[in-house]
Amino acid sequence: MANSKYEYVKSFELDDEVMLPNLMLVRIDGRDFSRFSQVHEFETPNDETALNLMNSCSAAVLEGFPDIIFAYGYSDEYSFVFKKTSKFYQRRASKILSLVASFFAAVYVTKWKEFFPQKKLEYAPSFSSKVVSCASAEVLQAYLAWRQQDCHVNNQYDTCFWMLVKSGKTINETQEILKDTQKQQKNELLFQKFGINYKTLPELFRQGSCLYKKKVEETVKHDENGNPVKRMRRKAVFVHLENIAGRTFWNEQPSLYNDLGDFTKDIGKIEPDFVWSFQFENKLLPLTWVVVRIDGCHFHRFSEVHEFEKPNDEQALKLMNSCAVAVLEEFEDIHFAYGVSDEYSFVLKKESELYKRQSSKIISAVTSFFTSTYVIQWENFFPNKELKYPPSFDGRAVCYPTYNILLDYLAWRQVDCHINNQYNTCFWMLVKSGKTKTQSQDYLKGTQTREKNELLSRQFGIEYNSLPVIFRMGSSVFRLKEAENGVVSGKEKLEGEVVVDHCNIIERCFWEEHPHILSYS
Repeated sequence: MANSKYEYVKSFELDDEVMLPNLMLVRIDGRDFSRFSQVHEFETPNDETALNLMNSCSAAVLEGFPDIIFAYGYSDEYSFVFKKTSKFYQRRASKILSLVASFFAAVYVTKWKEFFPQKKLEYAPSFSSKVVSCASAEVLQAYLAWRQQDCHVNNQYDTCFWMLVKSGKTINETQEILKDTQKQQKNELLFQKFGINYKTLPELFRQGSCLYKKKVEETVKHDENGNPVKRMRRKAVFVHLENIAGRTFWNEQPSLYNDLGDFTKDIGKIEPDFVWSFQFENKLLPLTWVVVRIDGCHFHRFSEVHEFEKPNDEQALKLMNSCAVAVLEEFEDIHFAYGVSDEYSFVLKKESELYKRQSSKIISAVTSFFTSTYVIQWENFFPNKELKYPPSFDGRAVCYPTYNILLDYLAWRQVDCHINNQYNTCFWMLVKSGKTKTQSQDYLKGTQTREKNELLSRQFGIEYNSLPVIFRMGSSVFRLKEAENGVVSGKEKLEGEVVVDHCNIIERCFWEEHPHILSYS
């Protein structure tokens, strides 16, 4: 396919590869899960069902990503460790962290009814994530010990806190009582005041959950005589241990020390600052336009499994647009979005300090929120189609230094929309007429815009420029200003409302007519 004059904007994309031989791990955290747990009335200090949902999602991650071989989690966080030789997504941090957060969010929504059949999911959950690049097995050991220590400390405090609140203390009184108390004092408070022996509380609460892949024998089929045929498979198993970073446990698991390295000694004092120094984090340049671009992961297969109409499924596109609207409503710093097919680009205002411009948090929050919204809204757009499996999206964040370069980026995406849609329209019309996919590709090889238009008109009676604008121009999402109140996409809109339009954003006249969208100086 032809390139456009806007292709140069790709040069602003930076490489964020986690170099070998460093170990990679992705840590996800629930975004504003304090509010989420309150809205959904989770039991405090621990809701066992909510924890089991998190664990079920983590098991799905291990099953879905062969390179992830170990996970540890508690509360609303989970850490996933990749095998040391992994070349997943060419070890590009932004892709990896966004994909894990996206998939986890999709599974969380998909499994919600299984764990909370009597509770409505009130709004889309989302997760932030980051990559930690461990220089050695010793750093990984220190990281795991740190996270489990955090589990111990937080759970003990939360148990004391909520028992005091439930006994009639105010939140301020409770915080004052627990201020500067040590571990032993908290244990004594629980036992003397509430008759609770902390060490007898469920291991799930005190120790968190450890998940790793272990070789087990499973029946894969039965032969002609009905006898089971068994194979050794790597299956995710859960354990609850007092010390997941202990040498004894770790080195007894061949799948762990072979793929990650062995722990030569038990760890002593944990220094979180030392561990956190290995965090793989890029801060986005200040006062630049930030674009978060998300793409569907393996959406060719997803569209085939769910029988999307070719070359364009209008309902699928409208579902994507609905998710983009939700993103703008959730994140005030995002002022504009442009989408086509299974991708969307979200533009943050130039002065944005969202998440202190931490690339990983911005990418993962947007991507996971978009994904969970996609799953929640699926039935609104496909009421008669079952969602066969959770979708996922990967993302990246790119800084563009000037207003003009930003507009060239958006023009590039719309030009790409034109090129791809015209080609796909021709391709699928040829396939539907009886040609094979290979014959259709060969037929279109080297053809130009005019030739494709003539093909559609001559052979299929289709005037390309009369096709729906949502297919030819993609979708633009933005907020209205007072002077623009009126009708957009056939519906009356109000000031501040997020709208979807299908317009030419290549020509500057659109931006001159809507200067408030990307206000610039």
